[in-house]
Amino acid sequence: MEALISGFGLIEGPVFDPERGLIFSDVTGGGVRCLTPSGSVETVVQHRRGIGGMALHADGGLVVSGRNVAYKGPASAETVVLLDGDPDQGIVGFNDLTTDAAGRVYVGSLGFSPITPGAKPKPGHLHVIDLDGASRRLASGITLTNGLGFSPDGRELYHCDSRAGLVRRYPVAADGDVGAAQEFARFSDGLPDGLAVAQDGAIWIALAHGGAVVALRPDGTERDRIPVPLPMVTSVCFGGADLRDLYITTGSDGAAGETVGTIFRTRTEVPGLVVPPARVSIG
Repeated sequence: MEALISGFGLIEGPVFDPERGLIFSDVTGGGVRCLTPSGSVETVVQHRRGIGGMALHADGGLVVSGRNVAYKGPASAETVVLLDGDPDQGIVGFNDLTTDAAGRVYVGSLGFSPITPGAKPKPGHLHVIDLDGASRRLASGITLTNGLGFSPDGRELYHCDSRAGLVRRYPVAADGDVGAAQEFARFSDGLPDGLAVAQDGAIWIALAHGGAVVALRPDGTERDRIPVPLPMVTSVCFGGADLRDLYITTGSDGAAGETVGTIFRTRTEVPGLVVPPARVSIG
């Protein structure tokens, strides 16, 4: 395992862009950056804190989470809110997100801020933003929404609920709706955080406070476990020319320092799936 870059508070939302490199956020420190193939670091979005999930958009720019779900145009010159928070309805923000083959955006909302000390836990929801920009609530009762990813055939959606220590699996209909959630996996040695799916259907899951990344077979049994040098493992992302580079993001919690969050890279035998760009309307 190779350490690529360090010095961040809580790295999240890794997205691999074949042209630019690895895009990632710092939840506590703020901003979005890109680690280029040459090893340099470029700023993509300044200041914005709380970004737990991102996706490329087909028109350029990024879809990012935080206090709302927004489109950030190239060089942050344009911002379009796609789904706003609603504290009256118990939605204080949004965390991880992903896209389906059509370009819809699936995102989990937060009923409380997990980075605010003393915040009372409240459940959030699962939402989808359709191609026309309209949004729908698909599921509720997620205590701390995190990683989202589709099976290779697009018929199942995996969804981490960190505080509950489990991963749910939803059947997905052609129109983007999901059926009743089923328990896919449960953890007691860490909190399931971000995830990524490989071409063979394996689900790679970051274990926050568990110091590891775990690969589960489609039947939910563990196939691989990779130890990580820092305990706060936040997310994973496949990249590289052959999609066999597994990028692992981490945070500073439980480590010796407040800005020691590091991005690691290792190789996998099976390539990851390409995460399609978002195609939701931006105006």
